[in-house]
Amino acid sequence: MIAFLLRRIATFLATLAIASVVIFAALELLPGDPAQIMLGIDAPPDALEALQKKLGVDRPVVERYFTWIGGLVVGDMGESFTYVMPVSDLIMTRLGVTLPLALLAALISVVIGVPVGLYAAANHKTPRDYGVMIFGQLGIAIPNFWFAILLVLVFSIYLGWFPAGGFPGWDAGFWPAIKALILPAFSLAIVEAAIFARISRSAVLDVLREDFVRTARAKGLSRKSTLVKHVLRNAMIPIITICGLELSSLLVGTIVIEQVFNIPGLGRLVFQSLTQLDLMVVKNLIMLLVALVVFINLVVDLLYAVIDPRLKHQGH
Repeated sequence: MIAFLLRRIATFLATLAIASVVIFAALELLPGDPAQIMLGIDAPPDALEALQKKLGVDRPVVERYFTWIGGLVVGDMGESFTYVMPVSDLIMTRLGVTLPLALLAALISVVIGVPVGLYAAANHKTPRDYGVMIFGQLGIAIPNFWFAILLVLVFSIYLGWFPAGGFPGWDAGFWPAIKALILPAFSLAIVEAAIFARISRSAVLDVLREDFVRTARAKGLSRKSTLVKHVLRNAMIPIITICGLELSSLLVGTIVIEQVFNIPGLGRLVFQSLTQLDLMVVKNLIMLLVALVVFINLVVDLLYAVIDPRLKHQGH
């Protein structure tokens, strides 16, 4: 178990190190002067020189890389050229919107997808099972931004239950803030719920074929009790795998959805920083998203060790 944990942590750190090199190379070692790109070709020489010094592009490449990494370790991400404020403060403010949005979408997708998949497996090869499969296929095929527009038309414009966009901030109260995130969360969750339903169905059907399930039924356990107490727990490993992967996907998917709903989160910040060529923000923000994705995968691997008894006893 300890060896398994150490290997996963080592892989986590190695992945972050490689990602940092790739991100740095992509954004800072490409042909052209970042300061020139930010200010434009007609920028005064003194302003260009001042920005080059501020960005550190006048220093050697290796020094710039380790200065950036050292800053990340202590939480110093530099200052945004566009917003004129520390990048760390800017990201933390936006993270307070994107992370609850992604977690709410993940919760909705699990609450809908897993029971639906279990229901389909329990009614295998019946019209109800086929209906779930059709739902899953449609959910995967529908673009989430198109579904977001439909939600706005129905629940904002026609019914008036939820705001069509914007975010009032957590200072406005818990319910107004959550209310503004419900439609974006459902827009993100529909595809993930369809994937959860299909994966849960397949995982449960695989377990239902095992001998211990037939033994449990032979001992007098009801079908419902067998599904809940025995089948679902043994089917959790592939479901947890998808949970980790889909949470990562939800974080990336906010880039589009936050644009549709005009939500000031990390996704919108990425888009704005790219259009404004604020490379300091883009570099640190991409590194943060990579770190979040890798960390989520690490957590999933550690959950394997808790759920899968083979990893407990074999130590790998």
